[in-house]
Amino acid sequence: MMLSPAAARMGTVWTTLRQIGKGSRRYSSAAMGSRRETVVLGKKSSLAIGSGGRHSYAPASAFLSSWDTGRWKSTMASYTDSDDEGDESFGASAGHAQAAKARNMNSFSHEEAWMINLGREDNNAWLTGTRDADEWFTGLKPEICPGVDAKGNIRSLPLPRLDSVTRQSAKDYFDNSWTLYETLFAGLKGEEYFYRPPVHGLRHPQIFYYGHTACLYVNKLRVAGVLEKPVNAYFESIFEVGVDEMLWDDMHKNDMLWPTVREVHEYRKQVYDVVSDAIMNHPSLDDSNGSVKVDQSHPMWALFMGFEHERIHLETSSVLFREAPYHLVQKPSSWPPVHPSAYNNKDSPTSNPVEGIDYPTNTMIAVQKDNVDLGKPADFPSYGWDNEYGERTMDVPDFFASEHMVTNGEFYQFVKEGGYRNKEYWCEDGWAWRTHRNIKWPFFWEQVGPAGSHEYNLRTIFEVVPMPWNWPVDCTYYEAKAFCRWKTEKDGSPTSKPYRLLTEAEHHVIRHKDHSLEAAKNDVNADKVMVTSGEDFPIGSTGSNLNLAFSSQNPVDYFAPSHTGHRDTTGNAWEWTEDHFNPLNGFEVHHVYDDFSTPCFDGKHSMIVGGSFISTGDEASVFARFHFRPHFLQHSGFRLVASDTDAPATHLFAGNFEGQAAARDAAVARGEMSMTDDKQENVYETDESLHMYLGLHYPSSGEAEGIPPILPHAQSPVHGTHFPQRVAKLLTSLDPKPTSNTALDMGCSVGGASFELAKSFDHVDAFDFSGSFVDAAKQMQAGDKTMKFKIPVEAELFEEVDAVLEPGVTHEIAEKVNFFVGDACKLEEMTSQGKIGSYDGIIMSNLLCRLPDPMACLNGLNSIVNPSGVVVMITPFSWLTEFTPRGKWLGGFYDPVSKEPIRSQDVLQKVMEERGFDLIHEEEIPLVIREHARKYQYIVSRATGWR
Repeated sequence: MMLSPAAARMGTVWTTLRQIGKGSRRYSSAAMGSRRETVVLGKKSSLAIGSGGRHSYAPASAFLSSWDTGRWKSTMASYTDSDDEGDESFGASAGHAQAAKARNMNSFSHEEAWMINLGREDNNAWLTGTRDADEWFTGLKPEICPGVDAKGNIRSLPLPRLDSVTRQSAKDYFDNSWTLYETLFAGLKGEEYFYRPPVHGLRHPQIFYYGHTACLYVNKLRVAGVLEKPVNAYFESIFEVGVDEMLWDDMHKNDMLWPTVREVHEYRKQVYDVVSDAIMNHPSLDDSNGSVKVDQSHPMWALFMGFEHERIHLETSSVLFREAPYHLVQKPSSWPPVHPSAYNNKDSPTSNPVEGIDYPTNTMIAVQKDNVDLGKPADFPSYGWDNEYGERTMDVPDFFASEHMVTNGEFYQFVKEGGYRNKEYWCEDGWAWRTHRNIKWPFFWEQVGPAGSHEYNLRTIFEVVPMPWNWPVDCTYYEAKAFCRWKTEKDGSPTSKPYRLLTEAEHHVIRHKDHSLEAAKNDVNADKVMVTSGEDFPIGSTGSNLNLAFSSQNPVDYFAPSHTGHRDTTGNAWEWTEDHFNPLNGFEVHHVYDDFSTPCFDGKHSMIVGGSFISTGDEASVFARFHFRPHFLQHSGFRLVASDTDAPATHLFAGNFEGQAAARDAAVARGEMSMTDDKQENVYETDESLHMYLGLHYPSSGEAEGIPPILPHAQSPVHGTHFPQRVAKLLTSLDPKPTSNTALDMGCSVGGASFELAKSFDHVDAFDFSGSFVDAAKQMQAGDKTMKFKIPVEAELFEEVDAVLEPGVTHEIAEKVNFFVGDACKLEEMTSQGKIGSYDGIIMSNLLCRLPDPMACLNGLNSIVNPSGVVVMITPFSWLTEFTPRGKWLGGFYDPVSKEPIRSQDVLQKVMEERGFDLIHEEEIPLVIREHARKYQYIVSRATGWR
């Protein structure tokens, strides 16, 4: 659920361009109507308001084949990107620079740096007190917005059916999403919390999120080809990237000069008009001949992506509001009320709640084994995030699950009995987080008595209420797991294994059968959010607190149980699970948002299930699959589970999973497929690949058997042989200044270049990601006379030859090389572990375009090259998603917005120069790889030398 830095990026091209540094891009003053002067980062810029101009949309022919592609115009002003040489104020880095300048002038401490944003214009005055609806709302006011009830409270509409979209239905859902979001932000009292970072310092201030959702609409519609130009290129840069709380002590400082709230408010007005105009006029939504089907190939999939993205931030921002100091928030007009039990709870004790009176007994209920088919059908007519699609069948053994989520009353016993003081209940990282934050009770509990009295009230989003002991406790994954260990020690488990959390599959077993995965796959309306508004969600035998029915949690025994006897299996609060966030089999990214999920397939994000009271739209769907870091605060609790078998959970391992590779590797780990499957095998760990590379690196092998590296013929490309040796010689020819007289062969394969380097350097470190390649290199180094490999001749025919070192590689020379398994994407980690040092010369032979994260490698280079050292990089730039996720390619694609070609060599040069390297050599280097006696791969790699 939480958006990581990568997961919040606005399009494939930005993944690379942001890391290497953007050129200045600003909106143009050309073709503007009326305009005002606004100061952004201390520099005047023209900001178009638009008076009769028209916003420019991408030609419909670019993505439409059957719609009317006649000339079509909107009513919005035109904005353009332009290069502005010398404009150093563009981009977030300029904001940081301005902030630093202001700090120096005003002698702010680092902790006070954000305060430079306060006191500008009338920012504080117009934000203090109840908002004037006519002034505050940039779209529809709540009183006239779809989703408003008879009392004037706004709640969520049902999730739209995308097999029957009309312009008006899309506009209604857009208005509902937009106005809900602005209603929430009317809950900030004054300007301070727009700029003040959260107490944990790990997220952007709210001014970012106020602009971020609008920014995504524009950028995604541009990527999809619906819009041609930005609305405000500067804002669409600084509001582009969200934050994932990667580590609990990774304090993210936001000491930059942000725009004023009025400036972002004006931007939201413009974006609202642009998006509304696209909905009502873009030809792809032409419903004059009937409703339109919007699927993942439709350009307006990006529009519905924007809706659901805004709803994610509606929930995550509500958590940040709940974390805010109470005096900085106010309950907005038209905001849904908290659950009535909060007001009927005035006599609730602040301490020592009694089971059976203040909170219900939580019975463990037996659940029979079952199997669950995870995954959303590709043709299901609602928007879905990429991780929802695919499939996996999970066998769920018998288990016990508590009737309801653990309540504040139950958790109170853990707190009072010293659960936060006993390290034995916590995992190592959980204890480090607890002590770092000095947490002594759940964050949303508010102490009302003296220290040690254990008297508490509860903070909701905008109010403090008497402690509702029968509501589910809000806590992190770490706290939930600590409670499970405490509970096991205190009362014992009903099974042979200790208490634990629920799993994703077990959640779907206890979910009400009328609204289960199976039911929804057979009947769209069984996914209740497809037909039920927030106002109606609590009604009926399967009622629940979801889709903003209320703006708080409710008593755990308020709603009827599911068919298995379990309560709140949907809504009220999210439930932490034992599963890592993971891809289903068949997972594929969507090109418009190609890194929404993949960065979080890392074994460091825990899945949450069921939704909370403020989960709306896709979040409230039976197919929803979201996640958080284990230290992350959310409207989330947990349910006790016990079983005699291991939890049927999906676990990933940190650092090994990304994109399609994650789906493949997860399947291998489960035994559902083997790495020898034709489409799934690791090509660098097969015997065929090993033999092919032994032939490439040791072309003299086969001479004794009378088998030349290339079949003799006229104009034979023998110049393409001995490629590894030629690369090594290129490095030495570039005269790296000897400091340590050491060299590094990154991606050494089976070692041919490493041995050649050892002729000129005193020591050579050589690593490869492939264990089989490294083993073969070590065998060659040891002079293993039994080392043989097969040279393909024709079809299934081959000749077996002895593998021999190239001439001049003596035993003494070979011994200079240290071979080991390593990862070129983790140079800093390898340095800290002492595996690598610093070198006079480094070679990277056909490595870059086979890395999962080329930028991670390039970013680590300058720390391992000695002064005046040389790096030789050889690459054909043959990018394949099999090895490198598309969002990580340096180039080889068209900018999805400008349509300009992005070339890998240009990007590489910019990357290297920005990191302090000078280009000293470039040439084309051919190589030949034998497939059989009459077929060869002829590759021309780009060789560059960098000092």
